[in-house]
Amino acid sequence: LSSTSTSSISIPRLRDRFDGRLTGPDDAGYDQARKVFYGKWDRRPAAVVRPVSAAEVARVVALAGDRGLELAVRSGGHSLAGHSVSEGGIVLDLSQMKGLEINVEARTAWAETGLTAGEYTAAVGAHGLATGFGDTGSVGIGGITLGGGAGFLVRKHGLTIDSLLAAEIITADGELLRVDAETHPDLFWAIRGGGGNFGVATRFKFRLHEVDEIVGGMLILPATPDTITSFVAEAEAAPNELSTIANVMVAPPMPFFPGAAHGKLVIMALMVYAGEAEAGERAVAPFRSLAEPIADMVKPMRYPEMYGPDEPGPDEEVARSMFIDAVDVDVAGAIVEHLHASTAMMAVAQLRVLGLDPARRGRAGAGAARPRGHWIGRRAHQRPVGRPSSRRAL
Repeated sequence: LSSTSTSSISIPRLRDRFDGRLTGPDDAGYDQARKVFYGKWDRRPAAVVRPVSAAEVARVVALAGDRGLELAVRSGGHSLAGHSVSEGGIVLDLSQMKGLEINVEARTAWAETGLTAGEYTAAVGAHGLATGFGDTGSVGIGGITLGGGAGFLVRKHGLTIDSLLAAEIITADGELLRVDAETHPDLFWAIRGGGGNFGVATRFKFRLHEVDEIVGGMLILPATPDTITSFVAEAEAAPNELSTIANVMVAPPMPFFPGAAHGKLVIMALMVYAGEAEAGERAVAPFRSLAEPIADMVKPMRYPEMYGPDEPGPDEEVARSMFIDAVDVDVAGAIVEHLHASTAMMAVAQLRVLGLDPARRGRAGAGAARPRGHWIGRRAHQRPVGRPSSRRAL
């Protein structure tokens, strides 16, 4: 919902309606309430409302519509395009909605969309179960699910939307709909990859997979066109249980990187083998043999350990993503050339080999092309974002 209207709203009256769970420009916690992950989005909403139920979400949606105010919906606040915060409108902050109902026997979970990927994964992980989200624990499950969701389990269990069984949606007219393959199937198809264009998702029903012990962590290798090409080739040939995220970057002067690596081009790879430890070690071995590892933290662990504590986002970031069919030595050489030529304080080219089974395409949603190819992203930060971790790709 958007408009150029500057209609005012009564903060005290609204605060009473939402039991104080509303923050306005004159409140002490306003700057924290409007803060999002990417620091460049320094917007000043008219109000930040934190509902605790679908009924309250519907009231906020109706309010924004009645007053002609822009409505920004925030789950984890990681929208790179700035959709998590509004200038002069209302921010619908779902962070108070963290209900989670786990049915271990049925391997399903109903989750409210204020949960983060890390919170959800830790809770279901206590039962040796998982749903695949992204690679950052502080990302909200609302945004990443509606966007498709590619992460540590993508080759084994597909995108997040492949595990989405149903959803509860507040439409623009304030109606609460339960959508699935049988009820409102067109809307259910649309939200699986179509983003937040069709309503506000308040709850999701996910399929749970047996994922407990994994072989995972970070492997850092020297980066050359040959090692980049070979890494991608090994990722393509690996069993579906192994998903990799290769961040090609100039190693920053951080304690996490050995001193000898500072200023040199490296592959900072995040790896997850969702299976038995012995088979996982065999699957990772070819990557370790590509070059002498600069650091090797890949080991048997429980899956939730791939997500760590929240880390601050960058003040400024620009990014571009695309799908490509192959990464040969010429493509790898172009990546190296661009990284060396970058003037950003930190520049990263991220490579994800999807290799998804075409037979699974029928389960995909609107925005998921499900290619048997590679997802390449290029990012540039204007300042270091902290110590790289084994859980989060820069």
